[in-house]
Amino acid sequence: MKPSTIRRWSFVHTWASLVCTLFLLMLAITGLPLIFHHELKHLLGEAPRLREMPADTPRLDLQRLVEAAELQRPDEVVQYLGWDDEDANALTVIMAASAGTEPNASHTFGLDARSGEAFGMPSANGGLMMFFLRMHVDMYAGLPGKLLLAFMGLLFVLAIVSGVVLYAPFMRRLQFAEVRRHKPHRTRWLDLHNLIGIVTLSWALVVGITGVVSACADLLISAWRNESLAALVEPYRDAPPLQHRAPASDLLRIAETAAPGMQADFIAFPGTRFSSEHHYSVFMKGSSHLTSHLWTPVLIDAATLEVTAVGERPWYMDMLSMSQPLHFGDYGGRPMQILWAALDLLTIVVLGSGLYLWWKRRGKGREVKP
Repeated sequence: MKPSTIRRWSFVHTWASLVCTLFLLMLAITGLPLIFHHELKHLLGEAPRLREMPADTPRLDLQRLVEAAELQRPDEVVQYLGWDDEDANALTVIMAASAGTEPNASHTFGLDARSGEAFGMPSANGGLMMFFLRMHVDMYAGLPGKLLLAFMGLLFVLAIVSGVVLYAPFMRRLQFAEVRRHKPHRTRWLDLHNLIGIVTLSWALVVGITGVVSACADLLISAWRNESLAALVEPYRDAPPLQHRAPASDLLRIAETAAPGMQADFIAFPGTRFSSEHHYSVFMKGSSHLTSHLWTPVLIDAATLEVTAVGERPWYMDMLSMSQPLHFGDYGGRPMQILWAALDLLTIVVLGSGLYLWWKRRGKGREVKP
C-alpha cells in the first residue's frame, strides 16, 4: 500500500474514531448491565413477583384482565398487553391517556393472569435498569437522540473498517499478537490496541451494525405502518369511526387458529401504532430461539372479531426483530451473556487506549513543532 493511501486511511480511522469514542464509551458502559438485565431486575427487586397460588389455578378470561387493568388507571386506555417470557402468569400492560400516546409517555405495570392483581414494574417506568436502557437507546432525547447514536454507530463501523485496512501493512513487521514489551509505553499500548481490536473485530461489527438498525427502529416501524400495515387495512380507509369494540375474550383462540403452531407475544389495541383504528393486532411468534423474535401480526376486526389479514413480515422488520437479541447477546443463555460482557469490556479497553494514543501523539507533535 502506498504511503499516501496509508495516510488517508489513517486520517479516516483517527477522526471517525475520535468523533464517536465518547458516545461509544457511554454505550459500552450502559450496555454492560443490559446484557444481564433479567438477572439484575431480580437482584434489584424490579422483576415481577406474583403471589403464591396452586399450580393448577386457572387464568382469568382475557376481557376480565383488560377490565382489571382499566380499574388500575381509570382515566387511561390499554395500548398493549403482553406475556412475560419467564412466567406465563405475568402479563405486562401498557396504558396511556390515549391509544396513540407515544411510548415514553405511557405507564407500564403487571397483572397476575390468575387473579387480575396488579404489581409494579419499576424497571419499565424509571428504575435503574430503565435509566441504563434510555441512555443506551436515545439518551433521553427521543428520535433525535436515536438518530445521533445511529450516526455514531456508522462512524464506529467506518473506524473498524479503516482499522482493518491499516492493520495489514502495520503487521508486516510483526508477528500476530506480538506486543513489543521492550519498546516505550506508548508503543506497547499501540500493539495492545491493535491486538484487541482485531480479536474483537467480528463482534464489534455485529454490535455496531445491529446498534445502528435498532437506533432506526422508529423509522422502520413508521415505514411498516405506511406500507405493510396500510395495505392490510386499506378496506377500512373510509370506514366510519369504531363505535363498539368487541370483548377481547376470544382473541388468543382466534389468532392461534389463524397462525397455527405459533403463540401470542403481545396484543396491540385499536388506535395504537402497531394496529389500526379498527383492529386488534395479535402479534404471534414461534417457539424456537430464532423464530421467537420474529413477529407475525394477525389483524382482527375490533367490532366483529373476524380475521381480516395475517401479515407478511417485510425484510426490514425481520432485521429489526433480530437486531436486539444479537446486539445484547440475548439468545444463547448464560455462556453467550458472559462472552458478550467480556467482549464489551475489551471494547472499552480499545476505546480508552485509542484516546490515550491520540493524546500522546498530539502531545508529541506539539513537542516536535518548536
